Amino acid sequence: MHHPANSQRQRATLVIGVLLLCALASLLFAGMTGSVAVPLAEVPDALRQLTNGEANSLAASLLELRASRALTAFVTGGALALAGVMMQALLRNPLADPYVLGISAGASVGALLALLLMATALVVDLAALAGAVGVSMLLYLLARRDLRGGLALEGGTSMLLLTGVILSSACMALVTLMLSIAPEGRLRSMIFWMIGDLAGAPLRLAPWLVLGGALLYALRSARAMNVVALHAEAAATLGIRVGRLRKGLFFVSGVLTASAVTSAGSVGFVGLIVPHACRFAFGPDHRVLIPAAVLAGGSFLVLCDTLARTIIAPQQLPVGAITAIIGAPVFLYQLHRLRK
Repeated sequence: MHHPANSQRQRATLVIGVLLLCALASLLFAGMTGSVAVPLAEVPDALRQLTNGEANSLAASLLELRASRALTAFVTGGALALAGVMMQALLRNPLADPYVLGISAGASVGALLALLLMATALVVDLAALAGAVGVSMLLYLLARRDLRGGLALEGGTSMLLLTGVILSSACMALVTLMLSIAPEGRLRSMIFWMIGDLAGAPLRLAPWLVLGGALLYALRSARAMNVVALHAEAAATLGIRVGRLRKGLFFVSGVLTASAVTSAGSVGFVGLIVPHACRFAFGPDHRVLIPAAVLAGGSFLVLCDTLARTIIAPQQLPVGAITAIIGAPVFLYQLHRLRK
């Protein structure tokens, strides 16, 4: 007779294993695909050259160029999907996504202000981070009571949601104002930043550290998230420190969103549809859902970015436009299934 816990563990291992293979396949596909394709036969030799620290052949140079962009796409997609899972657990609302609380709108204000003042790329990133952190702090101050409380869950989350929507609207008004006074030459880069774009996004260590830390926190809180999702009212009596969990979810998802937006601009839909799709495919258990969403979100954004740079090559599209074109119909389908 099979023990249910063992079969669950085996299933979880299988799911994560398959998604890991998909993630590696998506990165390999991104490396091989472009206006100049790298044949599969040349990949092992090119990888060997790269591990030795020398890119002598064209294949190795292309892989090196594309790998840094693909890895940036992966870490951004993973961060957005994980932030989406946490936001949905925090607000107990399957329609919540990382951008719903206005954190990315705050980042947009910071970044566009820096672009308007002709700042360097590093200053633009720092300004985006400062904008995201500023809005998070403001949101926390305004909704502090609701985040602490564990009892009036529904009222608290709707209050937090409303505050976020209003802050987001205010930020977007500032963005519109800046776009209207921006000189012609800077308008294109500002709009690309708004839609979400990975062209020229450098491969940095910081987003990986943020994603790793957030993933550890999320996995440690997975059991508590399961309890709150199922028995919100009784969670405190079951030994869950609801106020502390909600504060943690709020801050960690805020940092993830800020990190993703700073890397790639406002890439929409990843944090909304990927957690949904994973919940639909693998069930609502956060212990499986969290790593599954990170791997699926990363792979999804890598594939979208590969499409964005190859669909009308050599011209490149902003990746945010591709995720929206794919995401909107997928999300409508998911909504339809939910109602059924």
